[in-house]
Parts: sequence; C-alpha cells; structure tokens
Amino acid sequence: MQLRDAADVTTAPIAALGLVGGYVAARETGIRPLGGVVLGLAGAYAGRSWVAKAGGPAAAGLAALYLGGFGASHPLAKRIGAWPSVLAVAAVSAAASWVVADRRH
Repeated sequence: MQLRDAADVTTAPIAALGLVGGYVAARETGIRPLGGVVLGLAGAYAGRSWVAKAGGPAAAGLAALYLGGFGASHPLAKRIGAWPSVLAVAAVSAAASWVVADRRH
C-alpha cells in the first residue's frame, strides 16, 4: 500500500476523524490506548501533509492544536458532555486545518 502524495491529502477530515475516531475506539473497546493509537495515526498522517502544504511552523501549530484539543476535550466534557466536547474540538481542529493547509491547495 502506498500513501497518497502528502500535498494531495485534504487534512481537515483526517484531523476531525482522528479525534472522533480515537474517542470512539477508546469508548467502544474500553481500551484507552487504542484510542491513542487512532489519534496518533491520524495526526501523523495529517501532519505529513501539514508540513508539505504549509511548512514546519504551521504544522507544529496545527499539531499543538490537535493534541491540545484532545487534552481540552476532557475537562470540557465535564461541562458540556463527552460527545459535544469531542465534536467541538474536532470541528476546531478541522477548521484550522482547512484554513492553514487545505484551502490553498
């Protein structure tokens, strides 16, 4: 299996799916590290495209937002619920990915 060229990958849905998919994997299996694997794989795949499309500093910022969203979703879930929290941080990460990396290409 060969990966698509990094510059041709639309990262917004990957970022959103990494956060949502990681949550679903952890919740449905009861294996929290599995959620981390899903989160990490999606983040790595999006990250290679962020670098190719927007450069290193922008990719670092998007990665920080992606991982920060994961961290922020936990305390946010105590206020608004798990699903709304996960969907909110996924939407923010996807929107940032679109604005910074995807819309130009």
